[in-house]
Amino acid sequence: MHKILLLEDDELLAQTIKNLLINEGYQVDLVYDFEEALEFTYDNRYDLYLFDINIPFGNGIDLLRDLREAGDKTPTFFITALKDIKSISKGFDAGCDDYIKKPFDFDELLVRIKAMIRKNNNFLEYGDLKYDPDNDTLLYKGSEPNIGTISKKVLILFLSNRGRIIKKDEIYELMQNPTDVALRVMINKIKQQFSLNITNIRGVGYKLENL
Repeated sequence: MHKILLLEDDELLAQTIKNLLINEGYQVDLVYDFEEALEFTYDNRYDLYLFDINIPFGNGIDLLRDLREAGDKTPTFFITALKDIKSISKGFDAGCDDYIKKPFDFDELLVRIKAMIRKNNNFLEYGDLKYDPDNDTLLYKGSEPNIGTISKKVLILFLSNRGRIIKKDEIYELMQNPTDVALRVMINKIKQQFSLNITNIRGVGYKLENL
């Protein structure tokens, strides 16, 4: 189930949007101001941010700019009553992916949200790492890293299963001549090259910790 953080200070509109999204199968956290939204982003991981711009204690553009500077790349959709090009431009400069002007058609909002989540759903992201399975492209800090074929497969295995213990046998299946020593050396190289928090679960396997 995809999870959305909805920031909207108009309580009636906020509840309407929340109910609409829940009926479509989304999990929704609803917040009403800048500080509350920031707190929720610290404690949760979302598939989409749906932000109003004019909100109590700040504005959505500054909030998104702070999140982007902190490395948060969650797709973000602005819902706003602002109509001037300058304000819209500021939103995109801050890192938003799309916007819709109030008043809007709820069906259109749903269509655009679904398209955005579908567009970003295939990507695997972890910190500065991003993997596109459709094109088998791995990027680290925006560039393709120098990594061997086997190490790349193991790294993708970790990215696909972060927070879960991966048993040694699962990793051995990707290696040509699997041994405990070879496995430890490869894991250490991956950890150092990409600054990953991979934990050794003694006697069982390894786990890429959640950010």
